[in-house]
Amino acid sequence: MGNKKILVIGSCNTDMVIKSDRLPIPGETVIGGTFLMNAGGKGANQAVAAARQGGKVTFVSKTGNDVFGKQSIELYNAEGINTDFIFSDSKNSSGVALIMVDSHGENCIAVASGANGSLVPDDIEKAKNELDAADYVLMQLEIPMETVEYAAELAWKKGTPVILNPAPARTLSNKLLKCLFLVTPNETEAEILSGIKVFDFNSAKQAADIISNKGVPNVVITMGAMGAFIKENDEYSLVEATKVDAIDTTAAGDCFSGTLVVGLSEGKTILEAVKTASKASSITVTRMGAQSSIPYRNELQLIENGLSK
Repeated sequence: MGNKKILVIGSCNTDMVIKSDRLPIPGETVIGGTFLMNAGGKGANQAVAAARQGGKVTFVSKTGNDVFGKQSIELYNAEGINTDFIFSDSKNSSGVALIMVDSHGENCIAVASGANGSLVPDDIEKAKNELDAADYVLMQLEIPMETVEYAAELAWKKGTPVILNPAPARTLSNKLLKCLFLVTPNETEAEILSGIKVFDFNSAKQAADIISNKGVPNVVITMGAMGAFIKENDEYSLVEATKVDAIDTTAAGDCFSGTLVVGLSEGKTILEAVKTASKASSITVTRMGAQSSIPYRNELQLIENGLSK
């Protein structure tokens, strides 16, 4: 394991999950589901994933001054994550996500951002020494875009690689893309960024080229069961997905991103890091929940050694 410092900047939520046979249509109530509650939020999920894979992680986020926020910080501390820069907002509640999952593992999610929406550039300034000391910066889009852009530009000026998971799907400015080392959209997000509908290798290549021409040299498009398409500078490859029986896809992308950045911090190529990240996310989809589904490094090593299915 390396000693490189990973700074994750992003959201912290409490997930309230109901698993039922199917997702309701508008106006319908589906009876008979199973309920569970656990820590989530794309930023927190990625921080936990990186920590469980052996990364040295500092998490920059914001919670409300409430029981959800306090419980979340306790959980991150237990994972070995530096929580010194998780700020408290006395005016807003901690973020909450309501998640429904069907019997095929598909989900729909509604998020009340709460304090996540008040993580502003001034907060990044308070964590500037940590950002300056970071070897990699990992972000997502459940916090204000101005904060993402501000942090990315600070890191870029320092020469620190920035990895952005552009989820939830939003358009990105060319100014932001030029500050990135790597962007990891899924098919929907890649279409928004490129205008190309992604459904196979060739369309993924087209989309990746367009995204890359906007300023980001490396693009990884995650395509679910089709695998992950990689544009690493001028080289292209496809990593096949591990075939599993999915029961809940929540946090699969976050697990992928957190594992990917650890691989890069340990000196792996993007291709090597994606192969490991793909295996980690394949474990995640076989389990319920967000952070509760994210594997530890020893579990991943069992798969890589062929000792586990």
